[in-house]
Formats: sequence, structure tokens, C-alpha cells
Amino acid sequence: MTEPTAWLTIPDLVEALGLPQGRVRRLIEDRHLLAIRVDGVLQVPADFIEAGEPLHELRGTLMLLADSGYSDEEAMHWLLEEEDSLGVAPIAALRAGRKSEVRRIAQALAF
Repeated sequence: MTEPTAWLTIPDLVEALGLPQGRVRRLIEDRHLLAIRVDGVLQVPADFIEAGEPLHELRGTLMLLADSGYSDEEAMHWLLEEEDSLGVAPIAALRAGRKSEVRRIAQALAF
């Protein structure tokens, strides 16, 4: 898996998003953000945050991946690893405004 620019813990997200801890955890539960445990600590790639809020294109993509049978770890791996058909990691493509292309590829990869 390609390493993101940085990993953010829940306290980091509280500060970055300006939200209480409960609201940050709700964003993760509601799939606005994806978090995995890194060394036992729940963390989110900084690339999932843009302009002080969760990347808008991320939620629909996360829901599509979950509906396709991806675990959180598999979804994280797919989002951060370079995808040959995109030429970049899917998260980079989402950040560049290529939402439809990313979701089409994610849907084609359904288990």
C-alpha cells in the first residue's frame, strides 16, 4: 500500500475538522471517512480531508466499496494503492475530480 502523506488520529481529526470527538467518530461510522487501526490506534489518511472537511467524493465511493464486499482494510488498500487503469491511486483521482471514473472502476471490481 502506498503510504498517504500523513495519518491522522481521532484527536488530530478533532483539531483539523474543528468538531467534537463524538462527531468525528460519527463521520467514520457514517462512512464520510474511513479509518483503520495502525499500530492499534484508529487513524485516517490526511488525504481524506480537504479544506477542513471530509473529501465530499469519498462517502459515495466508500459505500460502493462496502456494498461490493470490501472490508475497511481492503477499501483503504484500494484507495491508497496505485490503480493501473487510473495511473494514480484512487484517492488521488478523487481529489483531482475524477469521481465517476473511480466509482466505475470500483464497481467493476466488485467481488
